[in-house]
Amino acid sequence: MRIWLDGALRNADSAQVSVFDHGLTVGDGVFETVKAERGTAFALTRHVDRLTRSARGLGLADPDPDEVRRACAAVLEANPLPLARMRITYTGGVSPLGSDRGDAGPTLVVAVAEEVRRPDTTAVITVPWVRNERSAVAGLKTTSYAENVVALAAAHRAGASEALFANTLGRLCEGTGSNVFVVLDGELHTPPLASGCLAGITRALVVEWAGAKETDLPFEALEQAEEIFLTSTLRDVQAVHRIDGRAAAAGVPGPVTAEAMRTFEARAGADLDP
Repeated sequence: MRIWLDGALRNADSAQVSVFDHGLTVGDGVFETVKAERGTAFALTRHVDRLTRSARGLGLADPDPDEVRRACAAVLEANPLPLARMRITYTGGVSPLGSDRGDAGPTLVVAVAEEVRRPDTTAVITVPWVRNERSAVAGLKTTSYAENVVALAAAHRAGASEALFANTLGRLCEGTGSNVFVVLDGELHTPPLASGCLAGITRALVVEWAGAKETDLPFEALEQAEEIFLTSTLRDVQAVHRIDGRAAAAGVPGPVTAEAMRTFEARAGADLDP
């Protein structure tokens, strides 16, 4: 496996990041996960733009978009895979121990791993922990992912692939690595960005292509929903057939979800950088 680290391709088993890198010591970094099929990244422009927005939210210098694109192209060429998860990580770089950032400059890593296509449906759970919609890092895709690790482990113990959060106000927010959509009275809704959820790339495309409404919803909307589905870079549109042990209504994916799945597949297939 070959990865990109600070300006060059390197062998993964010999590439080294300092133990004093701020991304390691305090989680001072941002990242993107990009789907790549047969060596071509999907929606890379949107991902690079969001990487920059997240970096600015942390006060990091803007990543060089041309370097990020070169790194992605080099890694995909060096590691030919039919379906891949490409991870772009950008951190505060070598810094003092503690929260102060050093002046050594940022670290950029691009790595890739083989993926398999996700199932069309999945199970989810709800968790008692909440997203803080007023956090300094709300809506940023940072490397500070510990609460997602804890929640996702709880989901796996329950035989589910995702855990869903409310925010501090008890409103529906998001999953550990996905956005959530619900169908209520035949209409498709997803929480607004003000809920504290991530501005997901797939979320934005589904809102645009499927006509979903951004709606402030109570967490209990999950119990009332006629259909539920998740979106993310590697899930695309994935129907939910079970939540907290309760089976969803018969016929999953439902008609609204099935149409969103068809629309996303067609539109994404026609334009790899929408």
